[in-house]
Amino acid sequence: MRELYVTENGSAFPDAVGPDGAVHDPERTAYLEEHLAACARAVRKGVPLAGYYAWSLLDNFEWAYGYDKRFGLVHVDYATQKRTVKTSGRRYADVIRAHREATAG
Repeated sequence: MRELYVTENGSAFPDAVGPDGAVHDPERTAYLEEHLAACARAVRKGVPLAGYYAWSLLDNFEWAYGYDKRFGLVHVDYATQKRTVKTSGRRYADVIRAHREATAG
């Protein structure tokens, strides 16, 4: 059976650096958690899912939207190039870490 991969799966929401210097993106975090849960259910049902790749690591230029839409797990201040890991990026790392620990051995 061929392995399947979910690639470039992401969502755009209005992201801004808050007064605390963090980027809280609860909508993207929920979107990511829901899609990862769907992947886990598919695997449990026998789907040969071998990987999931979020779109995208960094906010970037999108051909259809320019710099208006932000898809990244890491916020990019385009003027300074400063990077700030968003809440969704931290959550994605937590899920990956927990999966790795659960399957180690």
